Amino acid sequence: MFKWLRSLHAAGDPDARVDEACWRRLRARNPWAAALPEARAQRLRTLTQEFLRSKDITPAADFDPNHEDRVLIASLCVLPVLDGGLEWLSGWRQLIVYPGQFGVRRHHHDDATGVVSEWNDELAGEAWDRGPVILSWADIAADLQEPGAGFCVVAHEIAHKLDALDGAMDGMPPLPGPARRQRWIGTFQRAYDALCADLEAGREAVIDEYAAEAPDEFFAVTSEYHFSAPSHLAEVMPQVAHELREFYGEPPFGQFPVEKRSS
Repeated sequence: MFKWLRSLHAAGDPDARVDEACWRRLRARNPWAAALPEARAQRLRTLTQEFLRSKDITPAADFDPNHEDRVLIASLCVLPVLDGGLEWLSGWRQLIVYPGQFGVRRHHHDDATGVVSEWNDELAGEAWDRGPVILSWADIAADLQEPGAGFCVVAHEIAHKLDALDGAMDGMPPLPGPARRQRWIGTFQRAYDALCADLEAGREAVIDEYAAEAPDEFFAVTSEYHFSAPSHLAEVMPQVAHELREFYGEPPFGQFPVEKRSS
């Protein structure tokens, strides 16, 4: 699948630095970084440099990022772990970036019937539980252009990585204590069931209906809203929004209303 990959750095970039001029330009390009108060912005800068030193950013096809593109990608990847730290991104090294959406071949075996189905998917991002994160540069750029549209492909895929830290992609990242875990399970299960019920009844979904695909996708999609449309999430799913604020910390901004992504 990845025969055109060209690794930029064999083992991260040990000399990666984000100097003042680069950081100013980064904050001009990244609305989430620009919205952070100064202390948290400096923490984001530190984590961005650590990410560049510890992860391999690997371009696919004809994608040819420069240093500041890689700094931008890294800053988006570490935003969800701004409070937790880079150890929350442990267990994987490679970030693969395509110029646009990429195709994958899917296989499914139905245990009940024995039927094997195969189909092609076009994806904006993917996270393997024991492998790389894969992203579309075009979709990253679209998110940056419309930061309040309810979409953030990087947050979505990093959420999957956080979800997988306890060994299962089930919609719940590692949480401290049984009481916190039970509260999370109850909150997310009720919201997930309500979303599925709305769709089954033909009612309009209050968030992107892809969240109803499975509990792990519900967590990933609501994570996108936490960063890109937190006010909307707090309005339609206040308990979910509360859990995500406790998990991720306060979102960088909340003033952008959810709006339709322009075509």
